[in-house]
Amino acid sequence: MTEAYCVKCKAKREMKDEKEVEMKGKGGMKRRALKGECPTCGTKMFRILGKAN
Repeated sequence: MTEAYCVKCKAKREMKDEKEVEMKGKGGMKRRALKGECPTCGTKMFRILGKAN
């Protein structure tokens, strides 16, 4: 499990149901990110990872 910041709880928490997604970056690059859910309040969480090649 990966830790991410929950803006609703204002604390770092372990993401629940995380999955890797790709998002647009500068200059047509792709950025990797993790999407998940806060186990406490159910708010969506998001963490940007390193650049995809």
